[in-house]
Parts: sequence; structure tokens; C-alpha cells
Amino acid sequence: MITIRRALFFVLLLAMIRETRAQNSPGAHPARTGKLVTATITSKILQENRIGISTDRKIKIYLPPGYENSGRYYPVVYFLHSIFSNNDVLMEDGKVTTLIDRAWMHAVIGEFIFVVPDYRTATTGSLYDNSPVSGRWLDYTTEEVIPYVDQKFRTMARKENRAVVGEFMGGRGALKLAMTRPDIFSVVYALNPVATGMGKIPWSYTQIDWKKLHTSTTYPDNSLDGISQIFLMVSQTYLPNLNRPPYYCDFFMEPDNGKFKPNVVNMIKAQRGFSIGETIYDYADQLKSLKGVALDWARFDPIHAHIDSNRELSRKLEDLGIAHEAEEYSGAPFEKTWLDDGRFYLRVLPFLARKMDFGTR
Repeated sequence: MITIRRALFFVLLLAMIRETRAQNSPGAHPARTGKLVTATITSKILQENRIGISTDRKIKIYLPPGYENSGRYYPVVYFLHSIFSNNDVLMEDGKVTTLIDRAWMHAVIGEFIFVVPDYRTATTGSLYDNSPVSGRWLDYTTEEVIPYVDQKFRTMARKENRAVVGEFMGGRGALKLAMTRPDIFSVVYALNPVATGMGKIPWSYTQIDWKKLHTSTTYPDNSLDGISQIFLMVSQTYLPNLNRPPYYCDFFMEPDNGKFKPNVVNMIKAQRGFSIGETIYDYADQLKSLKGVALDWARFDPIHAHIDSNRELSRKLEDLGIAHEAEEYSGAPFEKTWLDDGRFYLRVLPFLARKMDFGTR
């Protein structure tokens, strides 16, 4: 019994020594945690929609340790979640805040305010664009969310002190926000972004339930499969038609003698709107003005179009003279983002630390 007690004592002692060394290592700070708060805003901009979007939006805000009494002003990192998800799901298990706390403790990055707006809908969620049917999500972010955060919290309200990060469809949104509003953001990191190119499979070959989309009389239709829901949202966003209920949009595949064939005009319009790779030529100067641009993608993504498209996007950025970091990593989408030694901790936060202005205000 004495031997066991001694062994346990030395195990605990060793753990305490390791923790003390970690906290006293060069650049490390005493372990402290931030504070997660939830704010609700009622959006006027999102009132303009035809798909029943709730205008009451909850925003998750993670404040640095000692925020209440510090009197300091902080840079802000905005995070955009993916489709079929929301900010509650992202933050509920505490992994995100634990990684941020650890990064602060070990001086991986300076303290900042972490903001996760809510982009959920009754179906897929936002594609991070503006539409009279599916909602003006870009305007909601830049004209309501950011001004609210700057008004209610002590932020460094300059583009040099703001970054936008997103994952999967949120990665697309991060790129879109950064390229269209370089007056607001100076740094962008897209984690495994989608819709960055066209891939190798024609859209007309995509397995979408066009018959159901063209015959449905209700919205939302919960019997639609995931890919059909996504391309319905694509149509509602880039092919809006306020005179065509229940979806209030046109489609890029239309019935013709019992078969569905491409509507070429709509196909071009939808692809140019949805694909970041189709629009970066219009925003090359804006992208060049950013202090930091980065993206990564998973080598073993089961949808090979995502891999091909991100490789192609990086080549286009290179040809346009847009400085950026791009990395293809071993793994599948999502599986390595929030690990202790995952993409967010080892790639995103150090990148933000190098590119953002943390100031001393």
C-alpha cells in the first residue's frame, strides 16, 4: 500500500512539475480562461427574404481573460461556420475556446475577441452571399453584425485589426467577404473551402432531384436529399425569381420533353455567382490589398472537385500576383480542424498572429 501511495505521489508531482514548466516556459502566461457570451440582434436586413429566415440571430462572442476590468481594446476574429451547422454546434463542446485559451497561455497569438455569427436557415444555411430570396447575408455581416460588435465591445475597429476565418462553406464565405470588403478585413484564412472552382464533373451530371424540385409545392421540403438542398440554395441565391413560388427561383436545369436539360443562360449565371474561382478576376486588386490570404484543403476529401478546385484557385491566385499561403494536408475535411494539434491551433492562429495588427491600445 505504501509503495502504491508513493507511486501515486510521484505521478502527481511529475504532472505538477510539467504544468509549472509549461506555464513558465518562454512567452507563456499563467493559465486563464476567457468568457463566452451570447448576444441576440434582430436583423432588419434579413427581413428581405422569401424562405422564412428568422430575423432574431444569436451571436457567440468569446472575450479574452480579464476583459471586464482590463480597459483594453482588442482585435477581432470573425468565424463563419459551414452549412448544415450553426454557431451553437460549433461552440457547445468547448473545444474551440479551449484551443484559444491554450494559444493565449503559450503566446501563440495575442489576445483577441472571437465572434461567431449565426448563419443557419431552415435547410442548408447561408452560402454567404446576397439574395432577395435567400437573404442578404454579406450585408447582414458587414452592416449589422460588425457594427454591433464594435459598438458593444472594446474592439480595435480598423481593417488591420480584423480577420475573417471560415470552414468549408464558411471558408467560401470568408474568401467572399475578404475580397469584396477589404475596407473591413485585412486577413482571411479559409479552412477547406468549397465552391472555389468547377471541378471536373459537369453540373448537368450532378445527382440532383430535379423532378422533385420542379414539382414541389411546399418549402421547406424535408424529403430533399442534401445535394439537392444545396443546389436549391444555389438557385435561390443566384437565380432569384420572386414570381415563382414556392422556391422563388429559376433553375439551371429545366424540363424538356420528359428530360431535364441545361438552361445555358441560367447555368452560366449560377456558376459565375457561386464559384469563387470564377469571380476572383473581378477582385484581384482587392485581394492584393489584403495583408494575409491563406487556404488549406484535405487531400482525402471524398468529393474530388473540392481538391481540384482549391489547387486551381491557388494557381489562379499565383498568376494574378496575389500573395497567399496554400496547403494540401493529409486527412479528410473537418477531422483535423479542432484537434489539440490540429489546423486551427497549428496553422490558423499562428497565421493570424503574423498578419493581424494587435496594437497596444
